[in-house]
Amino acid sequence: MASALAAKLGFNSLMRKQPRSFSVRICTAESDMEFSCEVKWKGKDLFDFVCRTLGLRETWFFGLRYDVKDTVAWLKMEKKVLDQEVPKEEPITLHFLAKFYPENAEEELVQDITQHLFFQQVKRKILEEDIHCPPEASVLLASYAVHAKYEDYNPDVHKPGFLSEEELLPERVINLYQMTAEMWEERITACYAEHRGRTRDEAEMEYLKIAQDLDMYGVNYFFIRNKKGTDLLLGVDALGLHIYEPDNRLTPKCSFPWNEIRNISYSDKEFTIKPLDKKTNVFKFNSSRLRVNKLILQLCIGNHDLFIRRRRVDSLEVQQMRSQAREERARKQVERQHLQREKQLREEAERARDELKRRLIQLQDESHMANDALLRSEQTADLLAEKAQIAEEEAKLLAQKAAEAEAEMQRIKATAIRGQEERRLMEQKMLEAEMLALKMAEESERRAMEAEQLKQDLQEAKESERRAKHKLLEITSRTVYAAPGLQSDSIPPELSFSRENLSFDFKDTDMKRLSMEIEKEKVEYMEKSKHLQQQLNELKTEIESLKMKERETPLDIIHNQNAEQGTTCVCVCVCVTQCVCILEL
Repeated sequence: MASALAAKLGFNSLMRKQPRSFSVRICTAESDMEFSCEVKWKGKDLFDFVCRTLGLRETWFFGLRYDVKDTVAWLKMEKKVLDQEVPKEEPITLHFLAKFYPENAEEELVQDITQHLFFQQVKRKILEEDIHCPPEASVLLASYAVHAKYEDYNPDVHKPGFLSEEELLPERVINLYQMTAEMWEERITACYAEHRGRTRDEAEMEYLKIAQDLDMYGVNYFFIRNKKGTDLLLGVDALGLHIYEPDNRLTPKCSFPWNEIRNISYSDKEFTIKPLDKKTNVFKFNSSRLRVNKLILQLCIGNHDLFIRRRRVDSLEVQQMRSQAREERARKQVERQHLQREKQLREEAERARDELKRRLIQLQDESHMANDALLRSEQTADLLAEKAQIAEEEAKLLAQKAAEAEAEMQRIKATAIRGQEERRLMEQKMLEAEMLALKMAEESERRAMEAEQLKQDLQEAKESERRAKHKLLEITSRTVYAAPGLQSDSIPPELSFSRENLSFDFKDTDMKRLSMEIEKEKVEYMEKSKHLQQQLNELKTEIESLKMKERETPLDIIHNQNAEQGTTCVCVCVCVTQCVCILEL
């Protein structure tokens, strides 16, 4: 009894020490989930729990994958989770991924959540270049991915740069072309704008329909060797098995469709594929590890089962799911149409409202403009009245100024007439002065000629006087030697020279008188010449104000310059001076 009680207490303490749960992190293509699981849970329990959490009913496509050493493995449904080779660190990380791919996504995928999970996983594989995608297909797929996220394109919302933070193209495609991020965004946006009217689910389905035609879509690759030791790649997908060159994962060297394979088996590291046609040789190959052979066999069995299942009548559960999916799609279609109609009506109402607002604003603007125009008109009328008054005053002033201008013009005309008369008188005085100067010049010439004649007469008189004096000296010398008592009647006839001497003395007296008269006339002439020069200067001063400079000839300019320098002499003064000099000689 005591031993039994002790054993029971030991068992209970052992049970208390063992944990009853463990934490698990489930990573999906879109988000992560973390929760606690019971120790006794099998792989199926955990898988069903995740599917219920996601609302997924098409569970046959998916599985829970984990990393083990240098490869991957899928969680077995029939074994406990903790009994498998899962990581021991908590939380245990498992990846909820599509293990098998459909042949035709549009026909086989029923639920929207199934479609969405496939869309996320395939998009991630394309971006990480696990699935090779040509550049043009990458751009088209990127446009559907953008539509699945943002729905219909709206240029007012989706402005340039809205895709700058999005990962949409494989790095290989971006590096393949000399294009900027803006250029890629422009091309993706151009395709995105053409998808208008599609829903998110339709955009994701279009993405999968394009992606399922890619060569590497849904293929799991494994390194193998044939009997000769040649390195090859084994590809497993929904259609069968394919053999590839190690450096070419796109084009298989040979393929084994599921409907042509009779049996697949492995023994240790050797794998055997038996075709349905017994005449065809059996294909054998070796893999590097036993774990890889197990994984290949799992994928082959699962893909083969789905291949057979697709070609049979759908189960009641699948039919029910398809019926519900159709009803759901029909309901969504009706709702979408209803929403589209409401959206259209709302857009029309908004357009009508905007039009009314625009019209109201236009009318308000027109009213403001009319009020402003009226105000401006009133202001303009006041200004015009002021201007009219000012114009009237200006007209009076202009009339007064016109009368003053007329009077001034008459005065100027009278002044001009007087000026013309004065100028005519001055010109006449100048002409008379010139005539007087000409006469004085002639008189001067005549006096010069008379002076010349007088000079000649004076020379003759001096010559006669010299001869007379010479004769007188001869007579005087003769008389000294004559007798003292000689009578006057005895004077020789030569005494008649004394009469001539008297006559010459008389002539000398006349010459002195003549010289005095000439001197007197010289003084008078000099006074007249000075008076004439003064008169000419006065005339010049009077007419200088009426002189028109622009009509001066070059000679006039030279004359004025000479006059300013003092090099011009009056001809009359010169003539008079010459005459005086001649008379003095």
